[in-house]
Amino acid sequence: MRILIVRLSAMGDIIHAMPAVAGLRAQFPDSRIDWAIEERWSPLLTSRVISDTTPSISPEQPLVHLVHQIHMRRWRKHPLSWTTRAEMRALRTRLRELEYDHVIDLQGAIRSALLANASGARVLAGALHPREAPARYWYNVKAHTPARHVVDQAAEIVSAAVGRSLDPLQPPFPISVEAEHWADEVTRANSASLAIVNPGAGWGAKCWPAERYAALVKSLAEHGVFALVNAGPGEAKLAEEVVRGNEKLARVVECSLPQLIAITRRASLFVGGDTGPLHLASSLGIPVVAIFGPTDPARNGPYGGRNIVLRSPESKRDHSRRRKPEAGLLTITVEQATEAALALLGVPA
Repeated sequence: MRILIVRLSAMGDIIHAMPAVAGLRAQFPDSRIDWAIEERWSPLLTSRVISDTTPSISPEQPLVHLVHQIHMRRWRKHPLSWTTRAEMRALRTRLRELEYDHVIDLQGAIRSALLANASGARVLAGALHPREAPARYWYNVKAHTPARHVVDQAAEIVSAAVGRSLDPLQPPFPISVEAEHWADEVTRANSASLAIVNPGAGWGAKCWPAERYAALVKSLAEHGVFALVNAGPGEAKLAEEVVRGNEKLARVVECSLPQLIAITRRASLFVGGDTGPLHLASSLGIPVVAIFGPTDPARNGPYGGRNIVLRSPESKRDHSRRRKPEAGLLTITVEQATEAALALLGVPA
């Protein structure tokens, strides 16, 4: 079989789709499995150069045979440009030339369903109730997804597509030699246990206050734990606020996605909210303290591995992109976060 996975974005959602694809590879080791993904997120699947289109499995591309890097963000900005139309035609031609038997849409959006349809595959599978309802009109296999967690829902869709029940498995992530060398240099001077602290979380309602992360860094340092404070795009000031006054105990790191994968592999602990780097750490098997507010950890929290989720009973599921921290999130104390972190590290409080 030739199978194409369509999951274009975003970081956490792609990571949540990867265990189902790892399970698919285990069930069909002789099948070719490719993936269509937005170019900015392709380092989650491959560390190869963009021009390398040779289908193969390797440490640099360990999960799928070929990665189609889709320029969706640029296309949306310039939908009528000659470049956009030419690139879209070229993609459609390439997908049809590859003659996929199954295309599995794990995005559940109109744009991903259209891309799946452009492949000309015999089987187009997706959720019976996708995130954008019209997407299902392009599917000829519609999967029931009663599972609570999105990782298990992805496995249900893939199972329906191939007609065989499969279990999600821990997925491999690509190895970038350059990123691994960078991570070695960053961690070389730190003989203590290393924690990655991630104060950003997409939008304000999910963000535990920076001053509490700063207090947590101090508490961890008292137990011999050094903190790297990850600054995602646009989060440098937030990370600096956590480190300010803690310069001997922590440092800010601004890194590429391959570098984030490499540095996370070296961590003893990850602390953060509901955001892509947390799901990366969980998927890599790093112990995680997850600080949740308006999003539901039973649906999209850490999956498997050792983790402690802190969430107030007062918090209600709400994906409104509010700027201020959700009220229930503010009831989570530094003491609770420290206790959870030390428990995962096996350090006496």
